[in-house]
Amino acid sequence: MKPETLDFFDRVYAIVRQVPIGRVTSYGAIARYLGAVRSARIVGYAMNAAHNLEDVPAHRVVNRNGMLTGKFHFEGSKLMQQLLESEGVQVEADQVQDFKQVFWDPSEEL
Repeated sequence: MKPETLDFFDRVYAIVRQVPIGRVTSYGAIARYLGAVRSARIVGYAMNAAHNLEDVPAHRVVNRNGMLTGKFHFEGSKLMQQLLESEGVQVEADQVQDFKQVFWDPSEEL
């Protein structure tokens, strides 16, 4: 990987570490906050690479509609949902319920 990609990943992880328990954010919201509006997919790549980083709560990052699109990158088919539900986030059919209420936007919160 290019050094600038690794640096971007580190910046993504710094944001994800700040998402509060019981809240979720999106790939696009993180990209916007970092000034890389069209880089939501790269944020997704960073989340995929975060599995060995215990201090990065990747399960709190969902797509712009609140779907658990990253669930296949967690061990077991329901781990992402289970982690969110253990934090009080309701999930049905791979969709965060009350998405607008639990959404955490780094551009507004940081």
